[in-house]
Amino acid sequence: MEDLEAIKRRLEEMKSEHRDLDDVIARLLEKAPFDQLQLQRLKKRKLMLKDDILKVESHLLPDIIA
Repeated sequence: MEDLEAIKRRLEEMKSEHRDLDDVIARLLEKAPFDQLQLQRLKKRKLMLKDDILKVESHLLPDIIA
């Protein structure tokens, strides 16, 4: 049961980081001359986080037999 709680905490941390990256990207785009490389790295990190979040969520949800 302790492992399940640790996984849920990690999932919430990843979701929080994903939301934070949204904010950082939005603020970066508000500035007229922005660093394109930095933007690409932030978007790549956000995408990787999203993939990780989906993997963890799929492990937490029980398989449903259709």
